[in-house]
This record gives sequence, structure tokens and C-alpha cells, in this order.
Amino acid sequence: MTSDDFTTRIRIRSAIPDDVPVLKQCEQGIISAERPYDHTLRPDPISYYDVGELVMSDDAEVAVIELEGEIIATGYAHKQPSKPYVESDYHAFLGFMFVHPDHRGKGLNRLLMDHLFAWARSRGLPEVRLEVYSNNTPAIRAYEKTGFKPYITEMRLNLED
Repeated sequence: MTSDDFTTRIRIRSAIPDDVPVLKQCEQGIISAERPYDHTLRPDPISYYDVGELVMSDDAEVAVIELEGEIIATGYAHKQPSKPYVESDYHAFLGFMFVHPDHRGKGLNRLLMDHLFAWARSRGLPEVRLEVYSNNTPAIRAYEKTGFKPYITEMRLNLED
């Protein structure tokens, strides 16, 4: 299948409540991928997001990419207040970025981000932020390809280690 064939067979859309069970499975894929980067995560089962609430929120856009009716990628943008000392009052925060392992490297992350950037622009949000583990090099590279740059490094010291 050529790249053009693939892109004509996918569809980007807003998630709906009926998608929540599949979205929760995607969330577990994210947690599994991130677990090697964070030894402080609790044992499974854990959850990062209230996906159902995000799907229903007017201040969030949960996007999915479907291939032949199957969700193969997810992401969200959420309107959040900025720090009081920053120029803009609000920004879009990205999360829930997941591409099924069988479909990585096909540009889906970029398509998701473009969709989420458009959502943020349509709400007058001038900036987009996200968090990524500092040693998650593949994710950092993917975000840098879309124009993200490091901003603040959050540091941690575990006193029990």
C-alpha cells in the first residue's frame, strides 16, 4: 500500500462517547509505553485521564484517526489557564498522544497535531504545550518535527531511593 493509498483510507474526527471503551484501551497503550520512563507509576491498573469527561468537555477536543472504522491513533487538546505571569491567559495542552504500534512512522502524529492545532486556533489559544519524559527520545523527536521546542525542565529527586 502506498502512502497516498493509506492517507485516503484514514479519517480524522472528534471522538464521541461510544469511543470511550476503545480510548481507554489506547490509554493503556500509552501507560505501557511510558512505564519504562517512570519507576514511580503505581502498578496496573492505572489511568491518566478521565477520557469520558474530556470527550464531553467544551474545553477539550479528543481526536481520533480511524482506518476502516478502527481507531488507530488518539490525541487531545485541552484549554488550560496559563501561569499568571505569562502573556496569554490560556493555552492548549496536548495529551493522550497515541499511535497504534502497527501504524507508527506513517505521519499520523503530525495529522493529529495539525487537527488539534486547528482546534486551538479556532478557540483563540495562542500557544500549545505538552509534557514528555526527558528520556523518551522517540516522542521528543516526533514533537520537534511538528515545531515544539524544550521550554522548562521539571526536575525530581526521590528521597526514598
